Amino acid sequence: MTKKIAVEPKSGRYESLEAAVLAGGGELSPPDEADGLVWADPAAPLQLLAEVLRRGPGIQWVGLPFAGIEPYVGALDHDRVWTCAKGVYAKPVAEHVLALALAGLRGVVRYARATEWDAPVGRNLLGANVTVFGGGGITTELLTLLRPFECRVTVVRRRAEPFAGAERTVDLSHRLDALRGADLVVLALALTPETAALMSDAEFAVMEPHAWLVNVARGAHVDNEALLRAVRSESIGGAALDVTSPEPLPAGHPFWNEPRIVITPHIGNTPEMGVPLLAAHISENTRRFVAGEPLVGLVDVVAGY
Repeated sequence: MTKKIAVEPKSGRYESLEAAVLAGGGELSPPDEADGLVWADPAAPLQLLAEVLRRGPGIQWVGLPFAGIEPYVGALDHDRVWTCAKGVYAKPVAEHVLALALAGLRGVVRYARATEWDAPVGRNLLGANVTVFGGGGITTELLTLLRPFECRVTVVRRRAEPFAGAERTVDLSHRLDALRGADLVVLALALTPETAALMSDAEFAVMEPHAWLVNVARGAHVDNEALLRAVRSESIGGAALDVTSPEPLPAGHPFWNEPRIVITPHIGNTPEMGVPLLAAHISENTRRFVAGEPLVGLVDVVAGY
């Protein structure tokens, strides 16, 4: 028996997601007749999602399009199965981490802004100590990419459970110890009340003066004023931020003029990269939903991610 699935709202990407639903064996329908809902626009407000769910009392599954679902936490409930795109974009984002890490450690950020021949600077990623916050798909893919560099990796996550490819795993309460001695620090974790402003004065104070921070998670993980103090005092080597708070980062923000901070506009995963990956994810979950199989990318409603 097929399942009726609504794709809402009608955003720029909805046609590819409608095709993904059909490829997975689902039948397209309006929300009031739907068994499932594919949410097509991560920028659409929570109120709009709540209204669509109100119109669709029979909706049993809600598929959200991004790995980070902070805007929609207020809609989560235990009456439906919720999924998100956790892990879907991990490969391109991990590749972007590697690019930003090398740009920072090897001095590319400094040289790109130079207007004359400069002194030699830079450190190897080869054999470096790397600390990664987060134990999800991005970290899994990043550790695969780091294998040829023979890095010594520490993973910081909610629970200190072993992580494949890491030399050690610690929980958030031991984050200061995990930061000491790290040449590269990567943020790739979910934003929760526990992890907001995770990187603040205390954390920057224990980092190495040459260490680079790469953030591909959420801008709110970083205390902006603390980061400015750290780079201006040369307490750390610098920061490469693919995410900021606020976002987009407004013109005139102090980050733009800091030579030790490089900003990329949340392009670790571009639409050209991401839409085909999301479509494949939606097709697979549609197939599973129709077949009555467990869905992938399940949201932990209690944890909020």
